[in-house]
Amino acid sequence: MEERAERATRAIVDLSAIAANVAGVRRRVGPSPHVMAVVKADGYGHGAVPVARAALASGADWLGVALPEEGEELRRAGLTAPIVVLGLIQPEEAPKVVGAGLDQAVASEELVVALARAAARAKEVAHVHLKVETGMGRIGVAPEEAVPLARRIARENGLVLRGVFSHLATADKADKTFAREQLARFEAAISALKEAGIEVPLRHIANSAAILDLPEATYDMVRPGIMMYGLRPSDEVSQSVPLRPAMTFVTRVAAVKSVPTGISISYGRTFTTKRRSVIATLPLGYADGLSRRLSNRWEVSIRGARVPLVGTICMDMCMADVTDLGGVERGEEVVLFGKTPSATEMAERLGTINYEVVCAVGKRVPRVYLGT
Repeated sequence: MEERAERATRAIVDLSAIAANVAGVRRRVGPSPHVMAVVKADGYGHGAVPVARAALASGADWLGVALPEEGEELRRAGLTAPIVVLGLIQPEEAPKVVGAGLDQAVASEELVVALARAAARAKEVAHVHLKVETGMGRIGVAPEEAVPLARRIARENGLVLRGVFSHLATADKADKTFAREQLARFEAAISALKEAGIEVPLRHIANSAAILDLPEATYDMVRPGIMMYGLRPSDEVSQSVPLRPAMTFVTRVAAVKSVPTGISISYGRTFTTKRRSVIATLPLGYADGLSRRLSNRWEVSIRGARVPLVGTICMDMCMADVTDLGGVERGEEVVLFGKTPSATEMAERLGTINYEVVCAVGKRVPRVYLGT
């Protein structure tokens, strides 16, 4: 039987790095708090199911997603850990959440009622986490509205209030003033619930940045996201947990040609050779997640040396000037980002964040897993 050939362009995901990063979170917060591995957006582009398995085997005990469909995928893969849908859903989506046994964030009576009805029809109990708006400006009830909504939840036989949570807007900044203001608002909501006699088993607000820098935000559960993938939320956070980047984006040279001085490369003639040059064509482009904005603005690594991308990045191809390397041949490996150059460097070049860089790696790029 002929061996199946893999595409030259691949995202190599080191699951041992995921495991090490999650273990680092566990060491940081101690044995008591729960650790929710956030695997939304297909595990930040790394692959939700393999990442979730690695995280659960390394100290995480909850999973976080943004959409019910992401939770359903994890359930189909056989994962039984509690999963929270951290984003809001439309009321008509409630049966999906209940059917997959997912916990759901709630911030309105309408959604509470829809979940209760779906649970009653399914003869199940639905678990919810009340979202409190403390300064992110997205979703959630005001702290003073937490008690009325919690009481509404308590009136529904098919619902259980399993958690109350919020999200920090500036924990990745060196100045933690606003983050601590948010913690104070969160505390106010928690205190009001306690005074009203409402039991909340799980309180959670700590994202990656807070895990690194705000131990007072630990509460009953923490939610590592970007740090789980070995990337820091910003260059303003501490190094309190050593991190190993998990993804290396690679391809192989598809063609090599020698061209004279004065030859333009790719669409729009944005690059013209100023000397006799050797140009390597790489079989990936912006459809694979290599932003077109990196045209003439990025360097890839071949044999451990950086060489510039030249000309406009195409949908399926891009070109590198390998003149100074000498003897580059078809099939040689090329690193788009990994240890060096890194996803964080690419993000800085693009004026964005490393989250976007790894999430952008396209679905048609095969993921290859190491450390399984």
